[in-house]
Amino acid sequence: MSTRIGLLGGSFDPPHNGHLLAAGDALEALGLDCVMFIPAAIQPLKAEAHDERASADHRLAMTRLLVDGDSRFSVNTMEIDRGGLSYTVETLSALASQLPSSELFWLAGADVLRTFAKWRDPEKVVELATLVVLRRAGEPPDVSDLPGPPQFIESRRIDISSTEIRQRVRAGKSIRGFVPDAVAKYIASAGLYR
Repeated sequence: MSTRIGLLGGSFDPPHNGHLLAAGDALEALGLDCVMFIPAAIQPLKAEAHDERASADHRLAMTRLLVDGDSRFSVNTMEIDRGGLSYTVETLSALASQLPSSELFWLAGADVLRTFAKWRDPEKVVELATLVVLRRAGEPPDVSDLPGPPQFIESRRIDISSTEIRQRVRAGKSIRGFVPDAVAKYIASAGLYR
């Protein structure tokens, strides 16, 4: 029997409770065996962003703290180890060869649909993994630019964004409830986003 693995990629700058809830929702809805968090080295579509970003090492450490102690989740360092721009198609190709008996599910927020056509080789992406779009209830999907129909799962409305967390830290506001305590402590001790 093949293993069903959910893959959640992103900058995770910082990772937050919304990521955990979305991963848990996907795991339950799709009957996944686990969800693998894959921090990007550099996201191609965010390569020009210049506000205070954390280094790949900091983002990886925070992602490990986010999933620590939850056996349903793991962290894969492949994109950070590879360095440079992180392309989903390269990650999926590598995982497909490493895990030939696994069924892969690429988990993405509904906002990703707007840029999916700009990804490197989107047709190959949907060949290598089932594209799963985590959609908030009542959110109409725009699938016009997709190379194939994705699978949709309803996820709860989680209004937490990494951008807002960075802004709150910069403004000296609390991020309690946005991230696990271990991640908040790491951000404070490393002096991130100030």
